[in-house]
Amino acid sequence: MTARTDSEAPLARFIAQHGLADYEQLVERAARDPEWFWPAVMQYHGLHFFKPFERLLDVSKGPEWAEWCVGGTTNIAYNCLDRTLANGHADKPAILWEGEDGSRREMSFAVLRDTVAKAAGGLHALGIGRGDVVGLFMPSVPETIAAFLAIASVGAVALPMFSGFGVQAVAERLADSGAVAAITVDRTFRRGKPVEMAEVIETVRATTPALRHVVVVARDPENADPRWLGWDDFLAAAEPMAPVELPAETPAMLVYTSGTTGKAKGTVHSHCGFMTKVALDFGLILDLRPDDRLLWMSDMGWLTGPILAVAAPMIGATMLLAEGVPDYPEPGRLWRLAQDHAISFLGVAPTMVRAFMQQPEGTVERYDLSALRVTASTGEPWTPEAWNWFRDRVCRNRAPILNYSGGTEIGGGIVAGTVLHPDLKPCAFAGPIPGMGAMVVDSDGRPLPRGEVGELALAVPSIGLTRGLWRDPDRYIESYWSKIPGMWVHGDFASVDEDGDWFIHGRSDDTIKIAGKRTGPAEIETFLLATGKVAEAAAIGVPDPVKGSAVVCVCVPTRGVGETPALVEELRRAVADGLGSSFRPKEIAFVDDLPKTRSMKIMRRVVRAIWVGDEAGDLSGLVNPEAVAQLRAHPGAGKRRV
Repeated sequence: MTARTDSEAPLARFIAQHGLADYEQLVERAARDPEWFWPAVMQYHGLHFFKPFERLLDVSKGPEWAEWCVGGTTNIAYNCLDRTLANGHADKPAILWEGEDGSRREMSFAVLRDTVAKAAGGLHALGIGRGDVVGLFMPSVPETIAAFLAIASVGAVALPMFSGFGVQAVAERLADSGAVAAITVDRTFRRGKPVEMAEVIETVRATTPALRHVVVVARDPENADPRWLGWDDFLAAAEPMAPVELPAETPAMLVYTSGTTGKAKGTVHSHCGFMTKVALDFGLILDLRPDDRLLWMSDMGWLTGPILAVAAPMIGATMLLAEGVPDYPEPGRLWRLAQDHAISFLGVAPTMVRAFMQQPEGTVERYDLSALRVTASTGEPWTPEAWNWFRDRVCRNRAPILNYSGGTEIGGGIVAGTVLHPDLKPCAFAGPIPGMGAMVVDSDGRPLPRGEVGELALAVPSIGLTRGLWRDPDRYIESYWSKIPGMWVHGDFASVDEDGDWFIHGRSDDTIKIAGKRTGPAEIETFLLATGKVAEAAAIGVPDPVKGSAVVCVCVPTRGVGETPALVEELRRAVADGLGSSFRPKEIAFVDDLPKTRSMKIMRRVVRAIWVGDEAGDLSGLVNPEAVAQLRAHPGAGKRRV
């Protein structure tokens, strides 16, 4: 696919249509005039409302409880399917799929729409409708997308859950949500090993009386169980059902995000809010286009999964679903998938990239990635080394890296790169996404000058924000709105440099304060990674009787690097040379892996809790719980330093 000029980008056309000079002017006007901006996004994409809204935004209950598209009716499934078919995409592939064993499937937009209509009819026949929660415990298979859209189609609330969850995590979410049904598969495969998913649901079912129905996609016909309603039978018996007309703020999705302590937080996303935010972020900012082929290996339990389930069909792009992991059965599986399916839009997580950097030289170069037009990334902040490696080896200095950061509670991104900013510094963002009112502020909410690190906050309500926390309004206010009254405080440290480029420095609750000086762990970790001897690192602050706090760095060494006293001293010196002797690590510890979330964020608060012997809090969102066990077994862990 040939590269396009900036003027051909949807974002450039949108800016020109509204007589704006540049992106910065768009951001400024969107923050000042949301009554203009959000309807303009809807109109650009032709988003459908059965009944037009009478008022875009009602903040009479305060910005914390903003209501959107008041009086209007819509349905996110209609906008992903019926509207897309009307735009002429019926025979085009909506979904390509490839399993770990190389088996492939394809589903056109017309077949996807018909499958969703039958599944919606099946849900309706079970008595499931508006307000009912339906759990979605599925791997990356075409039925996952169909089920998600069918749940939205009937006005029920989709509850996507990580496909690697065990019984306890699934049970907690189904019970807390009051789910009346669940859709799952008999089994999936991860690194060649079968993972029995329906059995997890059946185990939970015995202690979850609200869960009345379980629908199972049978991968193995011999695996049928009389307790299950098979997906094929579920569809065959159903009368196709069109998407129902719903008040625009009807909840479409409930997504749990791990809490620092206590149970996971249930974020709630509405039909009008989620579809409009996705249309903005992917259809304008990240430049997804109808002729793109999109690959972003993301589980449905991470917000990126539902975003892609909406973004690709809404825009009319083709998505590739790949079951399993990006480096099995061959180390370069991700690059081979991109090559074989002519992927033009590739999404990654920086942590994944750092893992690929440890593979043998030449692994990436074996593959033809000439179809790549755009790459996007989210999750853990980049390091310069990983950014440059990815730009040189994967993007091959042609496709831009669009850095993207937000959160589950946001319904998408807060800051991003764009194709109008192709020459950003490593790890940078072009700036705030329009309509977010993003600012870098001090603890009192005052804007900070360029070059200073502060809290990332939102000065205006955004259409994509969670409509609260499921059945827990007090925790919602406490978590996001109480730190600086009237502002959403996201919990990330950020800064804007002298050139206007934005940077995210990690979670503000991960801050390390040494001898009165405050820094984020990313600053320390950058110096460790720059040595080339460390693949991943988690810098934490621990109690110290002299300094108050001391730095401990838990590191994963790079391939072929041994753990020696000389290496420990080299790493301690690298940090001290970069940040000053106050930040010289008290200890350097080595492990095989660091605990990570499904979005591949390193869980530093878990590392710190284990190291000092505190309770680790909610661990249900970890993709690699075995890393916790190894960390607990480390000789240095579990000892309070006071």
